[in-house]
Amino acid sequence: MTTVRRAVLTLPAAPLGPDNPLPALRAPAGAGAHAVDPRTLAELPRDMARGIGRDPLRSLLPAPVRDGYGRERTPADLDTIVIENDRLRVTVLPGLGGRVHSLHHKPTGRELLYRNPVFQPAAFALNGAWFSGGVEWNIGATGHTTLSCSPLHAATVRAPDGGPMLRLWEWERLRDLPFQVDLWLPEGSDFLYVGVRIRNPHERTAPVYWWSNIAVPEDRRVLAPADAAWHHGYERGLSRVPVPVTEGGTDRTYPLNSTHAADWFYDLPEGRRRWIAALDADGTGLVQTSTDPLRGRKLFVWGTGRGGRRWQEWLTEPGTPGYAEIQAGLARTQLEHLELAAGAEFSWLEAYGPLAADPATALGEDWGAARADVERSLSGALPRAAVDAAYTAWREGAADLAPEEVLAAGSGWGALEVLRGGHELPGTPFPESTLGPEQEPWRELLRTGVLPAPVTGAAPLIAPLVASPWRDMLETAPADPTTEYQLGIAQWHAGDRAQAVRSWERGLKEAGTRWPLLYCLAVADREDGHPERAADHFEEAFTDHEATAGGAEAATGPGTTTAGADDGEGRVLVATALGREALDALLAVDRPDRARALWHRLPDSARRRGAFRLIEVRLLLAERRPDEARAVFDAGFEVADLREGAEVLGELWRRFTDELLPDAYEFRMRPS
Repeated sequence: MTTVRRAVLTLPAAPLGPDNPLPALRAPAGAGAHAVDPRTLAELPRDMARGIGRDPLRSLLPAPVRDGYGRERTPADLDTIVIENDRLRVTVLPGLGGRVHSLHHKPTGRELLYRNPVFQPAAFALNGAWFSGGVEWNIGATGHTTLSCSPLHAATVRAPDGGPMLRLWEWERLRDLPFQVDLWLPEGSDFLYVGVRIRNPHERTAPVYWWSNIAVPEDRRVLAPADAAWHHGYERGLSRVPVPVTEGGTDRTYPLNSTHAADWFYDLPEGRRRWIAALDADGTGLVQTSTDPLRGRKLFVWGTGRGGRRWQEWLTEPGTPGYAEIQAGLARTQLEHLELAAGAEFSWLEAYGPLAADPATALGEDWGAARADVERSLSGALPRAAVDAAYTAWREGAADLAPEEVLAAGSGWGALEVLRGGHELPGTPFPESTLGPEQEPWRELLRTGVLPAPVTGAAPLIAPLVASPWRDMLETAPADPTTEYQLGIAQWHAGDRAQAVRSWERGLKEAGTRWPLLYCLAVADREDGHPERAADHFEEAFTDHEATAGGAEAATGPGTTTAGADDGEGRVLVATALGREALDALLAVDRPDRARALWHRLPDSARRRGAFRLIEVRLLLAERRPDEARAVFDAGFEVADLREGAEVLGELWRRFTDELLPDAYEFRMRPS
């Protein structure tokens, strides 16, 4: 019989650390890595171009940036939920985005996924912290979800066959949408079934993005029912290429045949069964299939170049095998978003399990024969009609069932939205009991029409809310510095930058603690093309925090509290975040003297961090001290939150030497 139980997984793990205390006013830092050149965009099919241009993120709001992690790993216990029958054992991490960590096939003893032996956050999620391995559920916008390292609600529910089913659910805040992921193992089944539903409870159309990302060992061949793919590299192009052989006669369905990191979005013909498989030299491996709404399939490779190899080491233990990703999404490419009508939903069913094909055929040069052989094997193991029937049974008989035993708790943001909007969401309750300190100021605004001054013991900054109903409430609330600060953030997110600046300037006139408002004005200056003024505002914000961090007046500022200001860890956290912004801004406008003066005022712990060692290199070069800049490289440093596609290390290295960039600093993901 199938069972669902709690368990603990012990891994070497780097702690996530605290979130960045500054509001995430800017678009994702790695957005450029997923961009498409405008000339290319004009040549694409019209519906694809519309999907690529649909509702790009103006900011990461209301999600926080998660950059508090490092790279020192110690053994840690991670809560898991294990789903098991006599054929499969599935290990899920409810506290880390509901990631499927392991899919173990018991009869053969094979692990079907790439299972990361460590937990090492890296800056790949839209808002920062992400980790590699397993199966992740990406919702929100192009990239890895902001929930990558966040807890989801989890509970048992009755599966369509009457056995136990694991339900994961949360409120995705970038697009303001609830979703659920139901996982179950029918008795005797070799396949894990996954029912997914995204609902739009609002009275407006919403942009929707979903990709299930599946990490597999890279020494595989990846097969899908397509003769062409849309190729996207870090050169920002998007072109339709033949599969499996591309320019130069290289078979790109083998991940290790690619030198550089790249995406291949398979162009699956209408009417064909949706599937993707990764098979080893014996013709065995993992297959993923789904009902038709999940139309997209993709292969991502790191490549065999130095940059790709370095990223592989960065995300796990050096010397361990590498991985590739096979993926499945709602659109043809990850660059597109779909529209979900008001009151409507997207729902589908996925299945994951082992596959055994004839290796001579599946790995042979005849691509048509290889695909046909895999599809025959899949049909024998799990007919298409069985997947469709399982979806119908789940959607009509189980998707709306109330959870039974609660196994884990997510955030209180869904409860707050249900409280405000009165949404009816059968199957995914967001009870008021899940509301916490972060939601309490907003609950008070909802109840009284007044956003309260932060109370002693709260976080240094009230977590923002930016959806239009909350913005409307802020506009009618009494205009004090706290409200003006939050209103400006909501206006900024809505694209009304001029009004946001006016709100922050009004709040600044009466604020006892000015640095949160000065920070926002600095970002506005930088985004609007005024770098000198931005540098002044960033520097002023840092100075104001220095002056008020320990003072009683800190409790009167927009979102600050006496506890947050007086707490040593809180002071260092804010000083580090503001200092990094101020130094970057001062160096951008060639003010090394002022940058050096601010450098000496940083907390000692900040100057030791890899991100600040990188800033130190920039500062030394600005001061015309290249030998000392080289010495920082020679001494060694690691920027824990280095972004995907970042090339800054190589750019700085070339400013003082023509030598080959050492492997430790080689993270470039495109041809030189």
